[in-house]
Amino acid sequence: MAGPFVSKIDELRSRVQRDPASIAFAQLAEEYRRAGRFQEAIDTSVAGLRQHPSYVSARVTLGRALLELGQLDQAHRELADVLRQAPENLAAIRGLAEVHRRRGELPEALEQFKNAFELAGSDPEMEQLVRDLRRETGQAVSGAGQSSDRVPEAQIGGQMAGPSPADQAAARRVSAYLHRWLEAVMADRRRRLYPA
Repeated sequence: MAGPFVSKIDELRSRVQRDPASIAFAQLAEEYRRAGRFQEAIDTSVAGLRQHPSYVSARVTLGRALLELGQLDQAHRELADVLRQAPENLAAIRGLAEVHRRRGELPEALEQFKNAFELAGSDPEMEQLVRDLRRETGQAVSGAGQSSDRVPEAQIGGQMAGPSPADQAAARRVSAYLHRWLEAVMADRRRRLYPA
């Protein structure tokens, strides 16, 4: 496939081949991930992390690529490790939220999205999305960014029941929107921190 990803990937791959100890592996792995070449992103990250085991951005890329291939346990492990080293890493927080969402652990997903909201700063639209996700997961709504007690199941007709399929679908829509929103926030921060 021709295009900017191919030329960028080819350039980075050449750099890494010339110098296998180069930290350019992290950028190459991220380009593979963005291009949807998840196994290559994983292989490149793993190889580079043998030389640079504490390279946080490469661990984030590895976790996100594992997530895309449905390897949720491994993705969780990588992203949780990143957050132990860098608790404010938005990409890792978002990735961990997505792991929880895919496992059906919506209260945990919400907690991670709330963490991202607090780090990203005030945003009325994000505040509403956090409230909506709280509602979908059965949590009491006490305002975005504030803690509330977790309610693991909804009380329906005197019996405990999990969220309905409609509620789960709505939660997935909110989560997908939050995912896109956080990507945009991170891209904006990268542009401001590393202008071309």
